Amino acid sequence: MSFTENVNRMAQSAFDALRTPPGLAQAIGGCNEVLQLRFPVQIGDHIEVFTGWRAVHSSHRLPAKGGIRFAPIADQDEVEALAALMTYKCALVDVPFGGSKGGLQIDPSRYDREQLQRITRRFARELSRKGFLSPATNVPAPDMGTGQREMAWIADTYKHLHPDDINYLACVTGKPVNHGGIHGRMEATGRGVVYAMREYFRDHEQTERSLQGGLGDKRIVIQGLGNVGYHAAKLLQEEDNARIIAIIERDGVLYNDSGLQVEHVRQYINEHKTVRGYPDARFDADGAAGLEMDCDVLIPAAMEAQVDEQNAGRIRAPLIVEAANGPVTAGADAILQQRGATVLPDILVNAGGVVVSYFEWVRNINHIRFGRMERRYQELHGHSIVAAIETMAANPLTASLKQDIVRGANELDLVRSGLYDTMCIAYRAILERMRRDDAVPDLRTSAFVTAIEKISSSYLDIGVY
Repeated sequence: MSFTENVNRMAQSAFDALRTPPGLAQAIGGCNEVLQLRFPVQIGDHIEVFTGWRAVHSSHRLPAKGGIRFAPIADQDEVEALAALMTYKCALVDVPFGGSKGGLQIDPSRYDREQLQRITRRFARELSRKGFLSPATNVPAPDMGTGQREMAWIADTYKHLHPDDINYLACVTGKPVNHGGIHGRMEATGRGVVYAMREYFRDHEQTERSLQGGLGDKRIVIQGLGNVGYHAAKLLQEEDNARIIAIIERDGVLYNDSGLQVEHVRQYINEHKTVRGYPDARFDADGAAGLEMDCDVLIPAAMEAQVDEQNAGRIRAPLIVEAANGPVTAGADAILQQRGATVLPDILVNAGGVVVSYFEWVRNINHIRFGRMERRYQELHGHSIVAAIETMAANPLTASLKQDIVRGANELDLVRSGLYDTMCIAYRAILERMRRDDAVPDLRTSAFVTAIEKISSSYLDIGVY
């Protein structure tokens, strides 16, 4: 079963639960547009031809939103599936975007900075000329193989193609902060993973079956220490006192039941380009076996289809948290549910990136950073509160307590607050829907049901049906 077929099968469970008319289900579930591009670029003394895609799954809200990944395995099916997940994800967390996704079939490690910039800018020009890059209609973001640097190149390319568009910075999100980006975007997806997990562990009815207590000292296996996995693991370790007992990477798995130091592992990978040889841990070249380790929580944060029908029966974690897109196939999901495992679905768990991308897009459209107008007012108001407390108590407050009261929220504070609120509301919505509807047996179906209901309402409002 292809990636797109897996996504469609999961969505179909929600359509069945909602008894959605077949025509409407087809309209919501299908991909609206797919652009395939082939373009030449001079690389050294020869010309290379690159193939890329940009899919728009839904434009019921504009702009359509979704990342661009640079990977040798990128293909049209993957791009269409990821675009579909973006549609449902945005609807679930109340981000007013449609779903889109892009991919370029390339191994970025084979090219130097100048060559990669030339390729990226050419790709951006082609997307813009075909109407698949615009602050109003289609807004990319970083994904696998891309980051702030590539987004800055794309934004600058769009600016030169459209010099009269004063909102040009909003044509992409995930940019460097000093080029129109927003504080907190780099960590957003990983932080959103942690926020979703915290909400899950706050609900004792959910955890009492197999995971007593909170996140503290839970034994966690994480697959992939890229941007998402690194920030999620680091936060879980430093703020929630969880134990990261295993980290799975491309060349194997590191294991230490006492806990791995995430920051040290990341630094080792950056320096040596491998986890092999890392001290204070046991190494196994069979990374896939790490998914089957005895643990409390498994967090696949790498690629799609890592847990399939072949290995689902051997997964021992009672909680699987989908930090990647589509890491558990539809068939594997059914096996895990039968075994009593809980799966926190990707369209909720990794929505933090698009939530903060939305904040960045709004910031760019409004041409003002968050907190600029109210921060000093909050601080002055805080001083008034401190003065009132000290007058009534006839005793001065400590300097640290006074600072906590007086301090106004900066942009990062507001971004994290908005992200936390969004993730909490979305989790509670799917949990409540699952509990009150017998046709919705699990959190994944509930997440799709919640998203599809919102999309259906949008179609109804504009008179599509």
